[in-house]
Amino acid sequence: MFILGFAGCIGALRENTFLLKFFSVFLGIIFFLELTAGVLAFVFKDWIKDQLYFFINNNIRAYRDDIDLQNLIDFTQEYWQCCGAFGADDWNLNIYFNCTDSNASRERCGVPFSCCTKDPAEDVINTQCGYDARQKPEVDQQIVIYTKGCVPQFEKWLQDNLTIVAGIFIGIALLQRDIG
Repeated sequence: MFILGFAGCIGALRENTFLLKFFSVFLGIIFFLELTAGVLAFVFKDWIKDQLYFFINNNIRAYRDDIDLQNLIDFTQEYWQCCGAFGADDWNLNIYFNCTDSNASRERCGVPFSCCTKDPAEDVINTQCGYDARQKPEVDQQIVIYTKGCVPQFEKWLQDNLTIVAGIFIGIALLQRDIG
């Protein structure tokens, strides 16, 4: 990015046609790569969904291992009001939250606090609200935690905001076309 920006700036400043052509060609290549990525994302959306599911489940496994990863998962689950990749039972992949009899953790059969539905009357977050949540029947779980997965919630968000996302991509593409 530095070399490309430097070539465009110096090429325009010194009226150097070689640097301007270099800048223009590489900006065009970047534009067509972005366009190709967008088309491939549309064509292979099922593969991307599988990769997203795989990515989330791998991160669920390592939830307590990295505080930054933990914060990312918590933010995602709170923002999209979801739990796990396709549901709360995905938390069985984590050694602290799985429901096996050999698990002695207090968080056994639970979910992180970011999966809990928020009570508007509470000012302080109850970090233990997800304890034993998955031992309850499905109907009772829906009162305490989000039961929808993050992958379907992301798909829903993307479809609800498709015009905004498409507008942003078109705006970026037009800016790049005008600059190049």
